[in-house]
Amino acid sequence: MSIKGLGVCLSLTTVFLVAAATPQQAFGEHPGSHSQQQHSGDLVRIVRDSTRRFLDVRKAEAEGYGLLFGCVSGPDDGAMGLHYVNMALVADPTLDPTRPEIVIYEPLPNGGRRLIGADFLVFSADWHASNTGTPQIMGQLMHLIESPNRYGLPAFYTLHVWAWKPSPTGVFVNWHSDVSCENYSATGQ
Repeated sequence: MSIKGLGVCLSLTTVFLVAAATPQQAFGEHPGSHSQQQHSGDLVRIVRDSTRRFLDVRKAEAEGYGLLFGCVSGPDDGAMGLHYVNMALVADPTLDPTRPEIVIYEPLPNGGRRLIGADFLVFSADWHASNTGTPQIMGQLMHLIESPNRYGLPAFYTLHVWAWKPSPTGVFVNWHSDVSCENYSATGQ
């Protein structure tokens, strides 16, 4: 996919945020082996270590992450929060647990941002141009959003990692039941 095509796709902002699997179905969160659980814990630690500098949202912005989509909330599954997307990383189909394509924040009452997690994203066609099978990050299968979809975007894979705010329904679910967009204001950002 060309950079221009990518830009067109990204202008349809809700694409990254609609992975609609139920919390228990998302990303292989079913009870697994000790080895799988170890990899899950390792992935969370790696995401925390590699995003720690983004506790200050200005550092994420300085490294090319920008707010897209406003604050994403679900009808009854909680919210995802504020997605700061690094377009250069989205354009690169390489998946690296130390370099998430998206960092996620929750809006605070004082207008600030609290880092709550990361989201890994790769377009399906880009992934399958040189790979077979479903992409994984340290043993965690990514969730496929097929095309055609209601957003008019090509198929993509996504994996949320709630590394900074524990989710009662799981670390790798799409919607975080304890995240709220209540404090978000589109003006004054």
